[in-house]
Amino acid sequence: MSFRAEKYLTYRESLWSARVPLLEEKSEADLQALFLEILHGGVHGLCFSMYEEGQKPGDVIEIEQVRRRMAHIAPYMGWVRSFSCIEGNEHVPAVAREFGIKTLVGAWLGKDEDKNREEIDSLIRMANDGLVDIAAVGNEVLYRQDLTEAQLLAYIREVRAAVPAHVRVGYVDAYYEFAEHPAVADACDVILANCYPYWEGTPFEHAIQHAQQMVQTALRAGNGKPVIITETGWPSQGEPLGGAVPSWEHALKYFIYTQLWAMDENIDMFYFSSYDESWKVGAEGTVGAYWGIWDGDGKLKFA
Repeated sequence: MSFRAEKYLTYRESLWSARVPLLEEKSEADLQALFLEILHGGVHGLCFSMYEEGQKPGDVIEIEQVRRRMAHIAPYMGWVRSFSCIEGNEHVPAVAREFGIKTLVGAWLGKDEDKNREEIDSLIRMANDGLVDIAAVGNEVLYRQDLTEAQLLAYIREVRAAVPAHVRVGYVDAYYEFAEHPAVADACDVILANCYPYWEGTPFEHAIQHAQQMVQTALRAGNGKPVIITETGWPSQGEPLGGAVPSWEHALKYFIYTQLWAMDENIDMFYFSSYDESWKVGAEGTVGAYWGIWDGDGKLKFA
């Protein structure tokens, strides 16, 4: 990134920092009203939560359920992000098209080569059927160490060669992984960065500044390529992590602050997540179930 771009981002950071105290002075009722104004005005994108109570990844989900859950949130977003291309997840892009929503479609990759092949083949097929605007080849496989860099690059290059030129191809991971794996950044058309101050134990009062630093790291790693925040959010309940404390107030404010910041700086951002999902408790602790804007029953949490 150029010196001029860095100076601009520093200026925008200082401008945003000046606005935070004004937002902090707002009452709870004012914040709820601002939340509704932002939501009804429409956000760039949401991460789609497909599973209802008692369901989990591995369960095959029918298109009627996808359509019902999509219809509930469709008026509030221009883009939707999906995480897999099999077991019912392949319905998400098709249903999104029914509602006129653009798609960031992810192939979930891991250590199972047969499953990886199903995912990649389905992603390519959907892209060639006109259902994919951005193809995400894997999610955090370097972070989890499920694939080597060479294996991941082979999948990215395969998808890039097999889908139409207008479909942008990338890979999703924590923002810093692109700096640590420049060959992956080079292979992507767009840098798809997950930015979670919470998961790095950042106290809420410093969360936005930390998120801004994460984006700058991704921008530098991308060497001029566009950066999309593919996940960011704050949990409304659960265990603290370091100085990061989940709460209804913090989740409400984080949504408002990140949306206003993204609009200020023309950052494309997918908020995590649409619905609370109880299946996530296992791997992430109780906090995993409380990232949604809507609760598990489809009720807005902050209105």
